[in-house]
Amino acid sequence: MTRIAMVGAGFGGIAVAHLLRRAGFGDVTIYERAAEVGGVWRDNTYPGCACDIPAPLYSYSFALNPDWSQRFPPHDEILRYLRTCADDFGLRPHLRLGTAVAAAAWTGTAWRLTLADQATGLRSTAEYDILIPATGQLTRPVVPALPGAEDFAGLAVHTAAWDPAIDVTGRRVGVIGTGASAVQLVPAIADRAAAVTVFQRSAPWTLPKPNRRYGRVRRALNRRVPPLMRAARAGTWLLTVVTGRAMTGRPIARRFVRALSDAQRLLQARRLRPRVTPDYAMGCKRVLFTGDWYRTLRRAHVDLVTHDIVQVTSAGVRTADGSAYDCDLLVYATGFAATEFLTPLAVTGRDGRRLDEEWRDGAYAHLGITVPGFPNLFLMYGPNTNTGNTSVVYFHESQARYIVQAVRAVAESGPLEVRADVAAAFDAEMQRRLGGSVWTGCTSWYRTATGRVVTNWPGMASEYRARTARLSRTDYR
Repeated sequence: MTRIAMVGAGFGGIAVAHLLRRAGFGDVTIYERAAEVGGVWRDNTYPGCACDIPAPLYSYSFALNPDWSQRFPPHDEILRYLRTCADDFGLRPHLRLGTAVAAAAWTGTAWRLTLADQATGLRSTAEYDILIPATGQLTRPVVPALPGAEDFAGLAVHTAAWDPAIDVTGRRVGVIGTGASAVQLVPAIADRAAAVTVFQRSAPWTLPKPNRRYGRVRRALNRRVPPLMRAARAGTWLLTVVTGRAMTGRPIARRFVRALSDAQRLLQARRLRPRVTPDYAMGCKRVLFTGDWYRTLRRAHVDLVTHDIVQVTSAGVRTADGSAYDCDLLVYATGFAATEFLTPLAVTGRDGRRLDEEWRDGAYAHLGITVPGFPNLFLMYGPNTNTGNTSVVYFHESQARYIVQAVRAVAESGPLEVRADVAAAFDAEMQRRLGGSVWTGCTSWYRTATGRVVTNWPGMASEYRARTARLSRTDYR
């Protein structure tokens, strides 16, 4: 029997585990360092946390949910959906919660894992034929090294480490960053906070968030007439095709989407418009969906600061123009180390090759899934499989289906390792196409320090699905 180990129980891990079991592979073990499944939706609990892709598409095609309360559901609903999937798919017996995979080494015939019990610290080892890391790209929060940060007398927290016990009522809150989490957090806390100061390094591109609630009648119809959910998914897909064409350089689509963004700032930002207008190409950084960001920034007790932070003091923040802003609570909405795939998991492949050394100039993998020198290692949400315009769950399903084929090939013929020339050709194609993309026009979490784009897929999601639809044995040694 083929022994399969997986690392991570978020959207990607649950998808591939389910499809593997459905294909007849029963010896699947899912290691999860946390005490429960959920990935980023378990870890991010800040106020206002919600999906910014419509729920009909931000869900599995094989597990459509008739009970979404709205088009863009809040964090709790998504987490509940994911945990329900784990239950319904029968994955609970396969979970090893509270167990981190600290290291993995290829012995020549199998992967030997070093496991760390998160409660006791005790270590053990186990061997598997196949290793599938599904640790995601947005798992390691980044906190900038600001001078004086250790002197701050109030509470400081990253959005990804938010404690639900934090009460912002009557507090002076400083929010560093204007990315996706800030755009959700600030409107959610503005009514309760005494003052909110937003420290902006670069203004985000935004689009209107066409949210709507799904009432009891709609939910009942979804349950009774499932094709309605398929239709909603198809309609959402078509909308992402438009935004996808805009991000990948189609002039008509780009002008249309940019016009929507410009109109939103004109109507909602008003006097703030010069300060919230981006100075880089649309799509270079993540485009954010919001209906209340600009209106919140215009409120009397909300201040938008565009000067650089030069120091954190015991009382708050000082900026380059000499101004000081007192804060009781400092929130880092500063994103994740998305380009550092698999860190801190130490992976050693054939002939002692270390994956971190293989990736020292930037991560790469054939189809974002497999790396030469690392037999029977198949990545979920690996390099160049992020999407700037549609649902990443769609990509997860494509990868999961491909990995099922790879596991079947291993079961039939033994270890599988992608050819070095195939992986190099794929990576060269990715970097050539990405080199002419909008993502090279600014500094963002899509790129390494050297400017290499290692996160994003350069084309449409439909192309990725087509290219992963069938595993070619000739690509492997």
